[in-house]
Amino acid sequence: MKLAARVGQVSPSLTLEIAAKAKAMKAQGIDVCSFSAGEPDFATPAHIVAAAQKALDEGKTRYGAAAGEPALREAIARKLKTDNGLDYTAENIIVTNGGKQSLFNLMLAAIEPGDEVIIPSPYWVSYPEMVTVAGGTSVIVPTTADTRYKITPPQLREAITPKTKLFVLNSPSNPTGIVYTPEEIRALAEVVVDADIWVVSDEIYEKLLYDGAQHLSIGAVNPEAFDRTLVSGGFAKAYSMTGWRLGYLAGPADVIKATIKIQSHATSHVCTFAQYGAIAALESPESAPCVEQMRQAFDKRRHVMFERINAIPGLSAPKPDGAFYLYINIADTGMKSMEFCNALLDEHHVAAIPGIAFGTDDCIRLSYATDMASIEKGIERLEKFVGSIG
Repeated sequence: MKLAARVGQVSPSLTLEIAAKAKAMKAQGIDVCSFSAGEPDFATPAHIVAAAQKALDEGKTRYGAAAGEPALREAIARKLKTDNGLDYTAENIIVTNGGKQSLFNLMLAAIEPGDEVIIPSPYWVSYPEMVTVAGGTSVIVPTTADTRYKITPPQLREAITPKTKLFVLNSPSNPTGIVYTPEEIRALAEVVVDADIWVVSDEIYEKLLYDGAQHLSIGAVNPEAFDRTLVSGGFAKAYSMTGWRLGYLAGPADVIKATIKIQSHATSHVCTFAQYGAIAALESPESAPCVEQMRQAFDKRRHVMFERINAIPGLSAPKPDGAFYLYINIADTGMKSMEFCNALLDEHHVAAIPGIAFGTDDCIRLSYATDMASIEKGIERLEKFVGSIG
């Protein structure tokens, strides 16, 4: 069979590829320190699991609405109004198979050949690939450590053309862990409104903030920004529910209806009983202390990883103020990211993600969503590896 041309234009996910290689090495009995996957090492909180088990016991195992269980859509709308200042109702929400599908649905619903999508780099690996599948063109705007890997309003304004349809904003960021300040968000919103373009705000890490960082959704800046904003979120990171595949997209009702139509022909709907676990995540008073316990653990690991990495000659990284990643510049080692990560894994059994996956070949990403002992041991191995270069 001759495959569609789009298949050759899309790259496989390097993050999943390297995580799979690390797992395969572990299965062979190799002691691998894996900093590859963005997956919390905590169990899903017991009350969330219990809610899904209760739904199973009650027979909630049938087909559901393509848009998601009504009770969950309402709970997400309440959350967005209370936590984010976004005045949505259930009709403005679609429940998706992870935050990834929410963005994929959006690209298929909104982007067509000739449309441009502005994506700051470093970027999450799937953004450009989704644009490609939809037939659009990614306009990559490079950022640097000097601006803490944030796109500036002048950069955004300069990248906008008559073909611009959408701007992708991710804060807290994967892979850098940076958080845009409220002032920076307001300045970007002004550009979005002036240019009359759309923005999708990927906020899946919004509950993982450190050092007093504040999260402001761009849609909450003013009514004009709200009218041009879509919000992507999910349950994987804050509630340690990666395998549950639960996300959502919020936005204008006509856009959401379009994504529901697409989802109805793709995956139909999200696992019915799992959605009741998501309701418990949002509405149970037990959730907040569970999230805070995980956030504090990530914070401690963040401090250790940041200090240890920046003490290694040849490596440098800005201190993240959100998510659970450290984005490390390796330019001084003289190696490109793929060569660096392959050698690090093969020779010292440490799994990291090459920055080329995120659009910057002189960096690597480490995740500190793993236990402290692995962090200490892995960084010791990394230090030895860097010391052996040259």
